[in-house]
Amino acid sequence: MTGKDNQMTGAEIVLRALKDNGVEHIFGYPGGAVLPIYDEIFQQDDIQHILVRHEQGAGHAAEGYARSTGKVGVLLVTSGPGATNAVTPLQDALMDSVPLVCISGQVPTALIGSDAFQECDTVGITRPCTKHNWLVKDVNQLAGIIHEAFRIAQSGRPGPVLVDVPKDIQFATGTYTPPEAHKPASSYQPKLQGDQRAIHAAVELMANARRPIIYSGGGVVNSGPEATKLLRELVGLTDFPITSTLMGLGCYPASGKNWLGMLGMHGSYEANMAMHDCDVMVCVGARFDDRITGRLNAFSPNSKKIHIDIDPSSINKNVRVDVPITGDVGSVLEDMVRAWRALPKKPEAAQTGEWKESITKWRARNSFAYTPSRDVIMPQYALQRLYELTKHRDTYITTEVGQHQMWAAQYIGFEQPNRWMTSGGLGTMGYGLPAAIGVQVAHRDALVIDVAGDASIQMCIQEMSCAIQHELPVKVFILNNQYMGMVRQWQQLLHGNRLSNSYTEAMPDFVKLAEAYGAVGLRCEKPDELDDKINEMISVNKPVIFDCRVANLANCFPMIPSGKAHNEMLLPDEATDEAVANAIDAKGRQLV
Repeated sequence: MTGKDNQMTGAEIVLRALKDNGVEHIFGYPGGAVLPIYDEIFQQDDIQHILVRHEQGAGHAAEGYARSTGKVGVLLVTSGPGATNAVTPLQDALMDSVPLVCISGQVPTALIGSDAFQECDTVGITRPCTKHNWLVKDVNQLAGIIHEAFRIAQSGRPGPVLVDVPKDIQFATGTYTPPEAHKPASSYQPKLQGDQRAIHAAVELMANARRPIIYSGGGVVNSGPEATKLLRELVGLTDFPITSTLMGLGCYPASGKNWLGMLGMHGSYEANMAMHDCDVMVCVGARFDDRITGRLNAFSPNSKKIHIDIDPSSINKNVRVDVPITGDVGSVLEDMVRAWRALPKKPEAAQTGEWKESITKWRARNSFAYTPSRDVIMPQYALQRLYELTKHRDTYITTEVGQHQMWAAQYIGFEQPNRWMTSGGLGTMGYGLPAAIGVQVAHRDALVIDVAGDASIQMCIQEMSCAIQHELPVKVFILNNQYMGMVRQWQQLLHGNRLSNSYTEAMPDFVKLAEAYGAVGLRCEKPDELDDKINEMISVNKPVIFDCRVANLANCFPMIPSGKAHNEMLLPDEATDEAVANAIDAKGRQLV
């Protein structure tokens, strides 16, 4: 690119840079400070713009797009409230390691700091919730900044970045630099290869383990398909049991013989008991967050801990480990598989025989059991039927946040990664519908279902209009219990059943609401009608809101009470109000 070909306006540079970085879709909402960019969008066909109804929706849609494809999600917002509305998805993406590039408009350079109309300190506001951000002051630097934004977003531990572009920079003419001519900043060079001595030390610990466990997380998903393949190979070679965080579901198949289910606050009994009693723990791409560990000083007290993570700041942050390995999960797992194969003597099966017997006994406890009903739909049953009727299809699941999210993680089995999109670290109500839209944009022929609650879905319900406009047949499967379910559960169990503002009065008629948007509305109230209604939902080639009326006061168990260890979890048949109260000390009662 030489001469006049590389001279263009800032707005043209933005579109060219996005195209050259492989962008095919942008999620956004126009406003005064980004009109030059929107004018360029109008004049090209290479990149499709998806018009959302709120900037938060743009961010979550970009997250769903990114997490289901492994690509970078892109959102475009205007200055002021456009940028501030994007803060929630940016923080959500930061906590869940989702690669996003947010392009925000800004008032003209000369007006910055004057409290101009729709001005805010976007780089200041978003500095804590992005990996990096930039305020562009020179149009000739714009292309390089965008190329660098994509590199930083998707390399190392993925995450969101933001490029703030003043309106005069969008109008100004400058030189476009293609990606191949861009020199990456030397200050950010993530370490990909793990230390070989540490890897061999880890394999030696694993080979001598009698009660081993592999604890996998979202970092395996982020590393890509090869990392998933290598993780499964390592499990096959070692025959170790494996569990996962909420974000890592699908890295190991739910039908696999070594699968213990999800661990943590609402994880399976066998996963949590195995984490507590293990003697060697291999943590792969997870960060030891509080919903996994329970009380830190009682977390896996007798184990040697191996931690593989590309983010050096995650290692020894929450839990002290014995063998830290900084590097890309895929690269480290490849070396570990090679080292395990090279062992002069493989461990005997009898070495872990007693451990496997213990796990078998824990499995028999059937910790996800519930009491079925012929008269009312139990939420667990609804998700079991949804899974059975969709598991042989090309299905992607998103969720909102609350009880329904945990039940979905418990009862829907994932055989592959990138099929499960949920807000883990931030716990963002309203995430599921726009995330489903992003997934559907990326996978037009797939079945995309947002498992929702009647409270959460109303946070971003306006994005049904986006789904209608862009002919995205997402399905919203609402477990409607008339409550903010998880809040109500904690109030019942920990706050003397004082249900302060957790009952959602003045509920909309979701069927009529769907029809008002131009979507299809379905309602089901009886267990024996459920299969037919779910099949009807699947067969409709339009957006659907499915109002599934479930038991109002069902609680999500098992559950590790706040401040307790993994071996102190409450199972469904033990979880009386009195039992919960006795299990939680005064300090723990204040934690949610």
